[in-house]
Amino acid sequence: MYKLWKWYLGKSFISKISVGFLLGIIVGLIFGQSASVLAPLGDVFLNLLKMIVIPLILLTIIVSVNNANPKELGRIGGKIFPYYIITTAISVFLGLVIAKMINPGSGLELPTSTNMEVSEAPSLIDVLLQIIPANIFQSLADGDVLSIVFLAVIVGFAISFMRNSTESHMNEWGSLLLKLMEGGSEVSFRILNGILQYAPVGVLGITASTIGNQGLHTLQSLAKYVGASYLGVAIHMFIIFSILLLIFKVPVLKFFRDIREAMMTAFVTASSLGTLPITIKNAHKAGISDRVANFTLPIGATVNMNGSGIHFGVGVVFAANIVGYDLSIGAIVAIILTGTLAAVGTAGVPGAGLIGMSIVFTQAGLPIEIVGLTAGVNVLTDMVFTCCNVTGDLIGAAIVDKSEKKHIMSTKDAINETTSN
Repeated sequence: MYKLWKWYLGKSFISKISVGFLLGIIVGLIFGQSASVLAPLGDVFLNLLKMIVIPLILLTIIVSVNNANPKELGRIGGKIFPYYIITTAISVFLGLVIAKMINPGSGLELPTSTNMEVSEAPSLIDVLLQIIPANIFQSLADGDVLSIVFLAVIVGFAISFMRNSTESHMNEWGSLLLKLMEGGSEVSFRILNGILQYAPVGVLGITASTIGNQGLHTLQSLAKYVGASYLGVAIHMFIIFSILLLIFKVPVLKFFRDIREAMMTAFVTASSLGTLPITIKNAHKAGISDRVANFTLPIGATVNMNGSGIHFGVGVVFAANIVGYDLSIGAIVAIILTGTLAAVGTAGVPGAGLIGMSIVFTQAGLPIEIVGLTAGVNVLTDMVFTCCNVTGDLIGAAIVDKSEKKHIMSTKDAINETTSN
């Protein structure tokens, strides 16, 4: 038994998770809805990831803040947020273009008995206010990522100021706190490594129950909608993202090879936040510095929604074809702007996809009841949209890291030149 366990540990994560995924498909197809008996295996995996993600975010950001200065963090933030906005706008446009070529929704009818209850989208002021937690323990319990990032940043700065204090006792306390945080961060990663050994079993449970309940027949009536979604994501990930990597001189094939574990996990779990521990681990594997990865990836998992942008673009054309609505150039521009703001602005809100889609539909004058038509295949499209979101997070981190390293090198060259003179 011990030898078998050692053999299992020696296999790569991607091979183990691929086997679990393929076995899940086979079991789901053979046993149908009976395969849902394996669903608890997937629930355990997701719960384990959710268990470790909050301490991982909190501790790694606190350590990252102490390893950087406020000027560096401001510069990183000034680079990553424009990236989020621009790539999300591109994804909405791409979704529109692909959907216009494929024309999903043709031949379908508007459901007459679908009652959609859509939560009101939060205002910008509400979103900003929610970042500042009224109760830090409640934010930790609820997994409110933006609030936790805010908390980690201010705690990190407080510890940094203590470590640099002229008072000896304050300096000692700050150093002690940082060591505790570094130790806690290491413990989190060790727990994560244990969770990853269970991952193939969890993936098998998720895939088998999903395929068993949904079945491949769910694709038949909405095949064009699903096809447009997958094609849009494929182009965005492997063409647009590759161009960005080439521009910033990041080796494309090596980078995708280094992050394939995060991509696969995101696809299976359909959860950016649940995948975050593996995303951070893969960022280190891809050579992205800790100070960039630990700061940008938790924010990206909540804010960066390239896959959602494609979702909105495809969804609008899908709905327009059903009701016979011809999208004008002005309407397309408005949809791109609205879709970008909806993808970023509703991130982290429960039912964000539903709220965001409803905002875009309202802007375009389309009935939100059509969202109900896509419910049957949401589980299949959410998988690929989440994969795109997580890939986009890592691409952004890699680009910013490359830019930061170039900035550091130019600064060193300037200092050396000044010294030599």
